[in-house]
Amino acid sequence: MVISFATFAAAPAAGGSSIPMLLPLLLIPVLYLVMIRPQQKRQKQWQEMLGGIKPGDRITTAGGIRGTILSIKDDAVIIKIAPDGIKMEVAKNSIASVTTQDAPAS
Repeated sequence: MVISFATFAAAPAAGGSSIPMLLPLLLIPVLYLVMIRPQQKRQKQWQEMLGGIKPGDRITTAGGIRGTILSIKDDAVIIKIAPDGIKMEVAKNSIASVTTQDAPAS
């Protein structure tokens, strides 16, 4: 009795379901909604925050350094660190948060 590979390849799987084959296709939209979309939203907010910085704003860097912006260059800012008044140049990409000093509303 001669049994060839072609006989097994052509035979359909008995009792097989197509759900395991469709599972990766169904998980892609869920992955996008849970992981990718929120990250894109945070990135957009961070870019808007960096675009709106101006001298006088208080910032915190990713390294935890807090200071007040003195001047802004293309890809860096000069900040003044209290209490000694040390001036430091930091990359804009290292800014983690900005506190804008607006006039208090009366």
